[in-house]
Amino acid sequence: MTETAPLRALALVCSLKPSPAPSSSELMARQVLEQLAEHGVTGDVVRVVDHDVKPGVEVDMGEGDAWPGIRARLMDADVLVVATPTWVGHMSSVAQRVLERLDGELSETDDSGRPLVTGKVAVTAVVGNEDGAHKITADLMQGLNDIGFTIPAQGGTYWNDEAMGSRDYLDLDETPEAVASTTATLAENAAHLARALRGAPYPGS
Repeated sequence: MTETAPLRALALVCSLKPSPAPSSSELMARQVLEQLAEHGVTGDVVRVVDHDVKPGVEVDMGEGDAWPGIRARLMDADVLVVATPTWVGHMSSVAQRVLERLDGELSETDDSGRPLVTGKVAVTAVVGNEDGAHKITADLMQGLNDIGFTIPAQGGTYWNDEAMGSRDYLDLDETPEAVASTTATLAENAAHLARALRGAPYPGS
């Protein structure tokens, strides 16, 4: 195991806006991927709302369900990035659906009884022109951890405008230093943890 061992990341952007509309959530997700690239992690972005992800808690909800294709890309990744906007103080409905679909992984185990996502790292990115990022981060991290992902130290980055603000993250002239620093730390810790788990997997149950 070396610091340059290749790793992959997948960013699931949970904006309510379909492509090609500008998205603050996608901007922050891409900033996370840029920082991960500094540590030998290559990544892709999926804007979930662009795909017909059916409601449900199974890995495949049948004809027309786009989740199995997204899931296949997730299974090829070592690091999952979940990026969501803040709406009325909560994660987007798209992010909630992602968690619900990931719940299906609890039934998908390897020969040792571990969920197939065990050993994968998950991090979060939250943006909004209202408060709520800490609560959303907590909800996302708890759900992802329950499903089997491992959360690194300082594994969440976020930006909220001032109370009752109206700016979007996309509107900023530059990334605030505190956000940039947090994102850089998240990426460094996530890459380190992913390599550690690859070299020393969790024991089977």
